[in-house]
Amino acid sequence: MNAYDLIMDLVGKVSDLNELPSNMAYNIRADACGVERQSSENIDIVPKTDKPGIDIIVKPGTKGETVYIPAVITHGGVDDLVYNDFFIGEDADVTIVAGCGVHNCDCEDSHHNGIHRFYLAKNSHALYLEKHYGEGDGSGKRIIDPVTEVFAEEGSFMEMNTVQIKGVDSTRRVSKAELKDGAKLVITEKIMTHGDQTAETSFDVVMLGQGSSCHLVSRSVARDRSRQLFKSYMRGDAECYGHSECDGIIMDDGVVSAIPEIIANNVDARLIHEAAIGKIAGDQLIKLETLGLTEKQAEEQIINGFLK
Repeated sequence: MNAYDLIMDLVGKVSDLNELPSNMAYNIRADACGVERQSSENIDIVPKTDKPGIDIIVKPGTKGETVYIPAVITHGGVDDLVYNDFFIGEDADVTIVAGCGVHNCDCEDSHHNGIHRFYLAKNSHALYLEKHYGEGDGSGKRIIDPVTEVFAEEGSFMEMNTVQIKGVDSTRRVSKAELKDGAKLVITEKIMTHGDQTAETSFDVVMLGQGSSCHLVSRSVARDRSRQLFKSYMRGDAECYGHSECDGIIMDDGVVSAIPEIIANNVDARLIHEAAIGKIAGDQLIKLETLGLTEKQAEEQIINGFLK
């Protein structure tokens, strides 16, 4: 497989973008460099001049458009730091497909650190999809450390769905948000670790505005000797609603920790945290085994349903 084919193979795995669209906006980044870029009629992608990264500008009133911004690494020894800023115009409704794939068959580590900032104008909507994936048989680690910051204006809504289920040796995932009047944020993450992998998730959400709300859900599976840490900080400074939920399955010698913090600075702030961590229930295994599955097959079936 040549270099470009490897890039596009990884792009397809993390963003389902198997060929370049003729009428959509996209930016493909590989090995710390821009590879392909295209704007659309309503979405402009502009390279930054002071640091690595791009500005994605969605015009007010844009509806039903998708922009792709995958980043991939194809070999060891790459340390990629990129800053991407998203400006979602008033009343716009857009889908953003990100994702990072790291292919490392070398002895040196490879590291991608994407810092994404979202500025949502009044009554705008954004769906953000992000998948992390690693592959390769080298001794070098595959490291992905994303940072996401959301600044949500009045009546705006953002939904984030993030997935990491294979091949990433180490990840630190940091998400921060400030929500104004009526702004809503929904974040769902799914993580599976194995071997000696580590994963750390940190949420920091401040609900500043009247009627703002936030819903955070983390579902994780820690296998073998892997370790996971879930931290959530949620603060309500006005009448608001916040819910944080961490559900973890541990297998073998895996470890999952959950550290919540909720602060209500207003008498009408309603904040809830829930956490459930444990092994797969024996009755679930028995039920599937009576249907003809082996214990291993039953475990995989339960995990797939849990992370679906």
